[in-house]
Amino acid sequence: MEKLKDFAQIVSEAQRGELVFPTSVNAALSLQMTLADPDCHDENVIRKLLAEPILAARAVALANSAVFRSNGAALATGVRTAVMRLGYRNLYSLTAAMVVRQFGARIRDPQLRIRAEQLWKYTAHVAALAYVIAGRITRVEPDTALFAGIMHEVGGFYLLGRADAIPGLLDDPEDWMGAAQEIIAREIMKKLQVPEPVALAIVSLRGGAVGIPPEGLRDTLLVARYLCPVPSPLPQPQDHVLARTAALASYIEEHPQVAALLDEAAGQAKSMSAALLV
Repeated sequence: MEKLKDFAQIVSEAQRGELVFPTSVNAALSLQMTLADPDCHDENVIRKLLAEPILAARAVALANSAVFRSNGAALATGVRTAVMRLGYRNLYSLTAAMVVRQFGARIRDPQLRIRAEQLWKYTAHVAALAYVIAGRITRVEPDTALFAGIMHEVGGFYLLGRADAIPGLLDDPEDWMGAAQEIIAREIMKKLQVPEPVALAIVSLRGGAVGIPPEGLRDTLLVARYLCPVPSPLPQPQDHVLARTAALASYIEEHPQVAALLDEAAGQAKSMSAALLV
């Protein structure tokens, strides 16, 4: 009963907009605001990136991944080259990744920390797969798919962080999976100013069935989750998982050209996700 009260309190706080964010996300949020400014200049972006060494290193690593370093492009050895190659929208997604990751960065409980690290590995792979699948299969804007992939488990990261202060909070999935989890995720995305079409695609993932053929942002994320080689540490309703994977598996088997594209996507995404994990 106490855990149910604790969780109800967290949901109530989220609905009132009283979310507990780690102070370490402030720098990344500041950079996001800069990138979202239509009058933003490269020099300002570069200066802010250089002030955050971890974020700067990830930008350079991502710029050198197979997806962005194509056609024999030279190795990016500095932030300026990375900014030019990635563009502001992909840098925005990279800063979003830092924000999401920080929710689990200060977890003290060893088991919860392991789950948070596993969730980040899973998220990075899904985001990278979504980026490649969007351009090759579902014809969604790849930059949007990358951002959505990074944000799609933000509610899980938030709850893992809160569970560090409330032992046993997530022991019973039936207590927090479903509508309550969606409320928390939606309020966090609102706080982080995630565009409504992206937020809608994310909250509709639970129990969603992949369209045949796959199209749109939600299907992009569902296919990426299906292909992801890293398991999520968070439980999922098995009946929904089996239903959507069976339909998608049949579609891929019947369309060899799609299977070939997805294999290529998986290879490119591996390099890209490694950069996000730096």
